[in-house]
Amino acid sequence: MDGNGRWAEMRGQPREAGHKAGSAAVRRIVRISRRLGIDALTLYAFSEQNWGRPPGEVDALMGLLHEYLLSERDEILENGIRLVAIGDLSRLPPFVREVLDPLRDASKINGRMTLALALSYGGREEIARAAQDLAKDVAQGRLDPNAIDVEALAARLPSLSVGDPDLIIRTGGEQRLSNFLLFGAAYAELAFSDVLWPDYTENDLFEAIACYQKRERRFGNVGKGALSNPEAIVTSPIMGA
Repeated sequence: MDGNGRWAEMRGQPREAGHKAGSAAVRRIVRISRRLGIDALTLYAFSEQNWGRPPGEVDALMGLLHEYLLSERDEILENGIRLVAIGDLSRLPPFVREVLDPLRDASKINGRMTLALALSYGGREEIARAAQDLAKDVAQGRLDPNAIDVEALAARLPSLSVGDPDLIIRTGGEQRLSNFLLFGAAYAELAFSDVLWPDYTENDLFEAIACYQKRERRFGNVGKGALSNPEAIVTSPIMGA
């Protein structure tokens, strides 16, 4: 959800104002996602690297997170949304955990949609922690090293508790993943929008989904068109040709 700071700067406002406007966009997109019947929505709310931002901005972001969790609690519970959080939650301030943890617990039986908040999250860090867990199990004799495969590693990644992402959307004009869902993104479809996050609307989401629906997801295999026309399959020494 990129572009909050630039949105504010373009209006001569402090970056904190952009984050507040971005929080309103979160409410907007979560609501329409639920109405569309999306099973799981993961929002990159705060990265591991964001701790390096100016203390005032970090404090403002934590305050907005606290406010969001309080204001949306009833709507989350009444609409059957299960709230989960991924990342190094131990770094979050106590006043955020005091509202986050009870809401996660109260919503854990809900099944209409899963809303995952990536907080103090980094894709590389998540993979490193999973590797450490596997190494500990091997060292303590609970796991055969030969049993470590893609599935074993994926099972240790909290971000994949809702499944592999189908579509990853980045706003704000940048075209990179910035350490988000790196393992799960292997075969995700990517959509990049020039719209700054505070301005992101339902129509922008509809456009991204419509584009996704037109794509053929091959997962490294031959496309349907080639399968229906065997002569189109050409042997090549170049993988993926």
